[in-house]
Amino acid sequence: MATGTTLAIEASGLRKSYGATRAVDGVDLAVPAGAIYGVLGPNGAGKTTTIRMLATLIAPDSGSASVLGHDVVAEADTVRELVSLTGQLASVDEELTGRENLVLLGRLLGYSRAAARTRADELLEAFDIAEAAGRLVKHYSGGMRRRLDIAASIVVTPRLMFLDEPTTGLDPRSRNQVWEIARALVAEGTTILLCTQYLEEADQLADGIAVIDRGRVIAEGTLGHLKASVGTGALRIRLLDGARRAEAAELLERAVGAVVLDPDPAALSVPADAERAAVGVAELARAGIPLAHFTLDQPSLDEVFLALTGRTADDETLQEDVA
Repeated sequence: MATGTTLAIEASGLRKSYGATRAVDGVDLAVPAGAIYGVLGPNGAGKTTTIRMLATLIAPDSGSASVLGHDVVAEADTVRELVSLTGQLASVDEELTGRENLVLLGRLLGYSRAAARTRADELLEAFDIAEAAGRLVKHYSGGMRRRLDIAASIVVTPRLMFLDEPTTGLDPRSRNQVWEIARALVAEGTTILLCTQYLEEADQLADGIAVIDRGRVIAEGTLGHLKASVGTGALRIRLLDGARRAEAAELLERAVGAVVLDPDPAALSVPADAERAAVGVAELARAGIPLAHFTLDQPSLDEVFLALTGRTADDETLQEDVA
């Protein structure tokens, strides 16, 4: 971080335990103002617990953190006035209409009745849900609920917004709409801390990234730095005969490196640059293992984690994020 950079979040040695489970184990963060900063990690890595501490929802056991220059423990009320949090699950009332949700929040946040209605209509239009404004939220699609949830978070525009897994379960169109909303907020001066397990999402949005695993930051920097940690790409292979995948994986592991097995029983991948990818394909050909196709792509989150930790992001040995 360059000297003189204004920080929206500064955390040092944050720790939080639940019984014998250490959910966060000494997290350090330095998030510049006016940017989208990504916090990547698999489920249970400690991302949500970290966000909850920074958003003043829970107190750290030890360590310190300031948000927009205010201590999250000693000045928690001030922090809450400056930030918003959109969690993994929609927080709007399903038994109210979209407009009623936003008007209610506006009134709770100090708007007059007329001003609350005006602000609600502005947000409904901006988030492309004006046509559904009079429908009960329980009848909204997942993408519409997520857009309404984010709209509810900016009835009063926050200086810092926590987005926790904002696109989980959304279809590609809804996901892209959420991304556009995030970009628009930053363009207007809001800082966003984006918590995600999708490398593609961070690739699209984040200016900087911290990777969290087992409650610790294990890598930090730009997406380019993370990709460099696993080489320049990933060799992705689909076999003509899925029954030979174990044989192919063993061969590739010897010739190229640690292999990631895809959900597709005939597919697998391995972090590799162009030279190592060529070696891997040649070894498979030499062994008489026929390929349906192969590509050299950007690495996935699994491949980043494999390079950084020696295991994949969905490894069952990961701790639970008990928060």
